[in-house]
Amino acid sequence: MISSRPYLIRAIYDWIVDNNLTPYLLVNAEAANVTVPEQYVQDGRIILNISPQAVRGLELTNDWVMFSARFGGVSMQVSVPPQAVLAVYTKENGRGMVFSDEDEPTDEEQGPEPPDNEPSGKRRPNLRVVK
Repeated sequence: MISSRPYLIRAIYDWIVDNNLTPYLLVNAEAANVTVPEQYVQDGRIILNISPQAVRGLELTNDWVMFSARFGGVSMQVSVPPQAVLAVYTKENGRGMVFSDEDEPTDEEQGPEPPDNEPSGKRRPNLRVVK
């Protein structure tokens, strides 16, 4: 099953921008394939302003969050896999969504596929009028 995280990142981003607020990403800078300015990383994390005014060429795909931004006056290409995004929230009031490793179910947690030969309903619903 495809991860829901990139879809949720896009939805929360759109909601924040539609409300004229500033979207921030909290990123695990130590995760694999993360490209961020190392000098701004604190405790293995970095907060990125991804507002339309702060970045250029923002791409929120299923595989990457990518954009170009200026850090200390120097332009840099940033790329983050969605699994490294820890939260997407507003600067102004902190509303948004926090992700955890538990958000991504493993194959064992998803359970077995239901067999195709089972009838969809084993018994008829029982409704009654209560007065």
